[in-house]
Amino acid sequence: MVTLEVASQVLTKKFNYVENFALMDGRLVLCGLAVSVAMFALLWDWLYPFPLSRPVLIICVSLYFIIMGLLTLYTTYKEKGIFVVSIQKDPTGFSPDKTWEASSYLKKYDDKYNLVLSCRDSKTGAVRESQFLKSVACFIDENGVIVYDLIEPEVSKLHNSISQDRKDK
Repeated sequence: MVTLEVASQVLTKKFNYVENFALMDGRLVLCGLAVSVAMFALLWDWLYPFPLSRPVLIICVSLYFIIMGLLTLYTTYKEKGIFVVSIQKDPTGFSPDKTWEASSYLKKYDDKYNLVLSCRDSKTGAVRESQFLKSVACFIDENGVIVYDLIEPEVSKLHNSISQDRKDK
């Protein structure tokens, strides 16, 4: 089980939040569009061999290049390493929902794993964030298997540090 899955399970199973797939669906739409353009170019070239299909192939290759550029921008600036988005619904239905996002990164040739958990209040738009930076070795047993029981308390600590409502006086 990967650490990403563990953090996702903590939010969805332990805290009973509803997972929101809209961020991943955006990537899937862009990828599906790119594959559709490539399939159309392949089919058109099969029906009308190369000299006849040249203008269509030029358009399809150009569209594919543009879509891949959009996909790169989407994953870089919109997703930002976010691997799970979950919604905390208010049980009474009076307060607006809170959106929880978990993202992580691991630098090249570094053993330090950084997990960031953020909570966005739909009413105020305020974002609270907490993170931890620990060695990957802290979460792996002697067989090289990731241990759920070592990651779950860390994710729960991050969640609890953010979820406590602080009131200003």
